[in-house]
Amino acid sequence: SLFQALHQLYYDPNIENKNLAQKWLMQAQVSPQAWHFSWLLLNMDKVPEIQYFGASALHIKISRYWNDIPADQYESLKSQLFTHITRFASGSKIVLTRLCVALASLALSMMPEAWPCAVADMVRMFQAEDSNVDGRARCLALLELLTVLPEEFQTSRLPQYRKGQVRSVLAQECGSVFPLLEQLLQQQDSPGFIKQKVLKCFSSWVQLEIPLMDCENLIQAAFTSLQDPELFDTAVEAVVNAISQPDAQRYVNTLLKLIPPVLGLQEQLRQAVQSGDMETSHGICRIAVALGENHSRALLDQVEHWQSFLALVNMIMFCTGIPGHYPVNETTSSLTLTFWYTLQDDILSFEPDKQAVYQQVYRPVYFQLVDVLLHKAQFPSDEEYGFWSSDEKEQFRIYRVDISDTLMYVYEMLGAELLSSLYDKLGRLLTNTEQPSTWQHTEALLYGFQSIAETIDVNYSDVVPGLIGLIPRISISNVQLADTVMFTIGALSEWLADHPVMINNVLPLVLQALGNPELSISSVSTLKKICRECKYDLPPYAANIVAVSQEVLMKQIHKTSQCMWLMQALGFLLSALQVEEILKNLHSLITPYIQQLEKLADETPNPSNKLAIIHILGLLSNLFTTLDISHHDDDHESTEVKKLPVQQGPNPVVVVLQQVFQLIQKVLSKWLNDAQVVESVCAIFEKSVKTLLDDFAPMVPQLCEMLGQMYSTIPQASAIDLTRQLVHIFAHEPAHFPPIKALFLLVTSVTLTLFQQGPRDHPDIVDSFMQLLAQ
Repeated sequence: SLFQALHQLYYDPNIENKNLAQKWLMQAQVSPQAWHFSWLLLNMDKVPEIQYFGASALHIKISRYWNDIPADQYESLKSQLFTHITRFASGSKIVLTRLCVALASLALSMMPEAWPCAVADMVRMFQAEDSNVDGRARCLALLELLTVLPEEFQTSRLPQYRKGQVRSVLAQECGSVFPLLEQLLQQQDSPGFIKQKVLKCFSSWVQLEIPLMDCENLIQAAFTSLQDPELFDTAVEAVVNAISQPDAQRYVNTLLKLIPPVLGLQEQLRQAVQSGDMETSHGICRIAVALGENHSRALLDQVEHWQSFLALVNMIMFCTGIPGHYPVNETTSSLTLTFWYTLQDDILSFEPDKQAVYQQVYRPVYFQLVDVLLHKAQFPSDEEYGFWSSDEKEQFRIYRVDISDTLMYVYEMLGAELLSSLYDKLGRLLTNTEQPSTWQHTEALLYGFQSIAETIDVNYSDVVPGLIGLIPRISISNVQLADTVMFTIGALSEWLADHPVMINNVLPLVLQALGNPELSISSVSTLKKICRECKYDLPPYAANIVAVSQEVLMKQIHKTSQCMWLMQALGFLLSALQVEEILKNLHSLITPYIQQLEKLADETPNPSNKLAIIHILGLLSNLFTTLDISHHDDDHESTEVKKLPVQQGPNPVVVVLQQVFQLIQKVLSKWLNDAQVVESVCAIFEKSVKTLLDDFAPMVPQLCEMLGQMYSTIPQASAIDLTRQLVHIFAHEPAHFPPIKALFLLVTSVTLTLFQQGPRDHPDIVDSFMQLLAQ
């Protein structure tokens, strides 16, 4: 039946049978009989799949059920495994690996008491002459065993105290392994596949935190192997693993010895770049970055060796600026970005004297870095970019975001001088009539500016007025450049609020861009930022902004989410006007939508008019989210005198809500079954009550009545959430208690009735109701 099940697992096309067989076999593997049948399955006349199952069963028994094995059977188990490994040395590779893993697991469980010098024993056993097995096959089997031993240790289920004990035993036993590995790498007649295995074995051992100086010879041998294309990848892994182990920083002398061989790879790197060999340049870059990133602090501490470390930094700079466009012609430069963060952190963490010395050395390096990064951030030619796949374009976009983050970080090191240097370059570029520049160059410089201005307060920078003056001079010939111009203006919106005379320099550009669907995201988000930050200075431009916005909304140029942002922008803008002005603008802005909604409310519900209704309700809620004449949101210092008198009379939002209230009730009556429409209706009131707070009071009685009717007809979570908002905001206003109290009692009794039928069918209502009781 065992063979039957295995046959089913591997060869039965029926997936049900496969799954049943797998379940049964997994139980068989852990049964007491497994000790007996595993050896039978390993007979040489069986197919590899069956032998593999036998070897796996042995490994599972040894690694998970070690305590079931009587101590007097350890030795026979060990010798049987050795015999089978020797037998499979020239047999199936997958079975050999599984047997090696089983023996590795046995060794880890027996070390050090029951099997002292386990590793030395393994080496000795396989080096003994055995006329039946070819020497190379024996050598490969030993290397496989030595490679899986540290890997098995990393994943083993040893208890914590045993892990520490076994780790230190293994670290000492590397004395039996490394000389053998060195010898195999240095032998002239060692074939490539053996050397490859040796490097893999070394890679596996260095992860046991072996002192770096004990690895020195093998690291040097791995450097030599980098010249051999067949061994290159494995040698890179070995060097990177050895350099990157956390413990390595204690061995500063060894690290210093590693700088020359890393610098020695520069010629090979240059040739790889020239011939377009991306794998080689990528591998060499990984080595340089591993040494620089993991050990910059330790190496900077060696002040007398500052020149050799600077040479390593320059090598990494070459990797950052590697020719070609990421990710199409190169994939290396992105590996280096974190190095620049680490180096900067380490320099800025020194005491002032040492920091001053290193600032002198490294400020010019970081200015060069900015140039290199902005060069790498440039778009390719339009023709070339046209051939890129959407995946490549997305990778490039993310890469530019990483560059942007790096520039922002570098600002801490270079300060205001960085902005001045970007401004000078941009000025020269835009005013140079002899050599017209490419749009890519202009865009990258602006992008650098925007990266910094987005997160750093540039109010104190003396170059921003000049930049705002330059922006209208840019001849905008394509979408990427136009987007960056928009985002740069958006990043400077807080600066504009402090320098309102400059608004007129850039606002026309933003309004013009609103009409272009390709600039939808950048133009709308920039207008929203300007309306939020500069609202008190916008009344002179309000009529124009509203007119342009209405036009693009009517033409349906933008997707839904940008339409919502645009409404939020208009909410900010209107908040700063006089009440009669607000009402006039609201009337012209909202009337077309109200007329549409009246038409839709008369139609029979269907999917397309549902979308239209949700869209209109969404526009209203977004407008009411930001339209706030009492300026609850203003974070202006309290000392500053409010620029507007407190308004008398009803709040404009309340006026509009009262006008459309019956229409909204009509829409609801038809769509009460539809959770999304109900949610959109509730959202209008929820956003308004959150923004208006006490000013919402006139609406409370009719809203409570409507919510009560809605909830008792068809209970929906969004109605409870809105009830919770009312409780929250009017909790200290006894005048409004009666309607809210009545609503609360109604919601509670309807909900309790629902719960008696079984709350499991309404998890959203349970959640919202509990939140209401908490409130």
